[in-house]
Formats: sequence, C-alpha cells, structure tokens
Amino acid sequence: MTEDDFRQYVAAFNAADFDGFSRFYADDVVFELGSTKRIEGRQGIVDFYRLVRSRIDEEVVPLGLLFGPRNAAMYCRTTFRTLVDWPDYEFGATKAGDLRTVETIAWYELDASGQKFTHIRGGRFKP
Repeated sequence: MTEDDFRQYVAAFNAADFDGFSRFYADDVVFELGSTKRIEGRQGIVDFYRLVRSRIDEEVVPLGLLFGPRNAAMYCRTTFRTLVDWPDYEFGATKAGDLRTVETIAWYELDASGQKFTHIRGGRFKP
C-alpha cells in the first residue's frame, strides 16, 4: 500500500463513499475501536458506518503516516459533527450541533498482497 492509496482510502471514508473505502478491506477484516467495540467483516464495518454516518458527520485528517510491507499506521485528528440527537449512542450521548474533536492512532495490518486491511486497531488518546 502506498501513501497515495491510503489517502484515497481516507478521502473515500470522509466522503461517506462506502464502496470506495470498503474496497480496501479484506472480506474477513477485524476492526477494533479501543477496548469498546469489535466489528468483524467488511459488511459489518460498512453497516456500522452507515448507521453512524446517518447521524454524525465524521472527518479524518491524517497528521502522520507510516508504512511497512504488511502494515500501516496513522496518527490523525477526527472531527465529529452530530446531525441529529442520538441519546443512546454507544460512545456517549450526543445532540444535533455537537462538535467533538479527538486524536487517535490507528494500526492497520495488511494481507499478503499489501493492498487490503485485515485488522485495524484504533485508540484515542486526546481528549
């Protein structure tokens, strides 16, 4: 995976282009959001983000990227803009108009081709 490939992935994610960003996932990808959520499979991740993006606009801005033959890492700032009230959101109640910004580090493991994500681990550290 090249930096350009990865930036295409982020651009598709930011545009809520579900087909575009999910093409980077292996069918059996595992996505772990800290210790709070584990999602299995490409379709599981797409389903999760379809629900989230119907209520929250999310923009990821890469601040640092590293690449190896079978992995990638991203340090990023993510801004969440709540579109509609979501009192039972699993990561904390949020109301329309809320704006939250966090910084995270994500670790991506790649398949043997180096082109598809097989395991993604994300951890927030600010705030």
